[in-house]
Amino acid sequence: MSTPLAVLDLVPVSSGSDAAEAMRNAVDLARQTERFGYQRYWFAEHHLNPGVIGAAPAVAIALVAGATRAIRLGSAGVQIGHRTPLSVAEEFGLIDALHPGRLDLGVGRSIARQPPGVQGDAAGNGAAPLAAAGAAYKAKSGGGVHAQDERTENGLLLPKRYDFTKLLGSNSSKLELTLSLLQQPGAYAPPYEEQISELLTLLEGSYKSGSGQEAHARPGEGAAVQVWILGASGGESAQVAGSHGLRFAASYHHSPSTVLDAVTAYRQAFRPSAELPQPYVSVSADVVVGPDDASAQRLASGYGLWVRSIRTGAGAIKFPTPEEAAEHEWSDEDLALVKDRTDTQLVGSPETVADKLEQLRDATGADELAITTITHDHADRVRSYELLAQAWHRRQP
Repeated sequence: MSTPLAVLDLVPVSSGSDAAEAMRNAVDLARQTERFGYQRYWFAEHHLNPGVIGAAPAVAIALVAGATRAIRLGSAGVQIGHRTPLSVAEEFGLIDALHPGRLDLGVGRSIARQPPGVQGDAAGNGAAPLAAAGAAYKAKSGGGVHAQDERTENGLLLPKRYDFTKLLGSNSSKLELTLSLLQQPGAYAPPYEEQISELLTLLEGSYKSGSGQEAHARPGEGAAVQVWILGASGGESAQVAGSHGLRFAASYHHSPSTVLDAVTAYRQAFRPSAELPQPYVSVSADVVVGPDDASAQRLASGYGLWVRSIRTGAGAIKFPTPEEAAEHEWSDEDLALVKDRTDTQLVGSPETVADKLEQLRDATGADELAITTITHDHADRVRSYELLAQAWHRRQP
C-alpha cells in the first residue's frame, strides 16, 4: 500500500527577505507541491517569531485555496487554547463554503490559563501558567523520556528528550507576554477534551448547552472538514484523538524522542467512529533533499542556528544562508541545545532521504508522512520537495 506525502509549512522568512515574500513563496510552494503529487498542505501556528509568520492558519489556507485546485489544505495546528470552538468552526466553515471538501482542521494544544484546579500538560492558573506547565512536565517526564539516545529495532533514532522546563524557566517573562497577548484579560481555556467535544458537536450540528439550548454554527455546521488532533507525546492529545475516533498527527520533527509514545497511546485509546473505523496516523519529519548528500548538507546548514534561536527564547530567526550559518562559533552548550533536532533532521540525496523516511514510517506505522523543509533559497526548497516526490513515487507500489 502506498504511503502519501504531505507538506507542513511554517511559512519561514529567509534572511534578507520579508513577510510578503514568505507568503508569496507559500502560495508558490503549494502550487508546485500539488503538481508534484503531495496529498496535503498544512500550515503551522506560531506567534511572535520574526522568522516564521504562520500566525493565522485559517487566513493562510484561504489565501492558498484560491491558488490551488485539489490539494487538501489544513492547519497543523490551530492552537485552540487561544480561541473558542465556535470561532474555529466558523472560520473553517467559511473557507469550506467556497472550497468544499478540501479542508483538514488540525487542532493542537497550547500553553493557556485554565480554570482553578484544572491540571494537564499546559495547565495554568492566574498569573503563573508557565510554572504550572513546567511542574506538569516534570511530573510526567518519567515515561517516554530517554536519558540517552536510543534506537528502534529498525534503527530509527530516538534522541534524549529536550528539557522543556529550561525554556520555561529562562524565558518565562517572554512566554508570559505571549500568553497575555493571545488571551483576553481574565480569560481561561476550558479543559482540552471539553473544547474538542464542543468543536465536534458544532461541526456536526448537535451542540446543546448545559441547560439544553441548541446553537448552530453557520458557516461551519455540516462542513466537509476532516478533524485531526496534533500530539507530541503519549499525553492527553493522543488520548482525546483516540477516544473520539479522530485522525492523529504525531511529531518526529520537533519531539523525536516521544513520537513512538504518541502513536502507541493514540492507537491504544482508539475507538472507531462513523468517519474513521480504524486508527490513522500522520508523522512529521524535518527534511532537506539535494542532488547529493554533500549539497543537501550545505542547504541544511542553517537549521541548527535556527533551532538555537528558538531554544534560547529569542524566537525563530530569519533563516540564515549557509555562509551566515558558517560564521557562528558553536559552544558545547549550544551543540547540546540543538542536538536532538539536528541529529533527527533527514538530510541527503533523494535516495538517502527516502531510505530514512521508510525507516520512520516502518518504526511508527505511519499511514502518511508530513514533510517540513526550510532552506534559505526558495528555489532550493521547491527543488527539495520535487526531488523527494520523484524518489518516493518510484518506491510506491
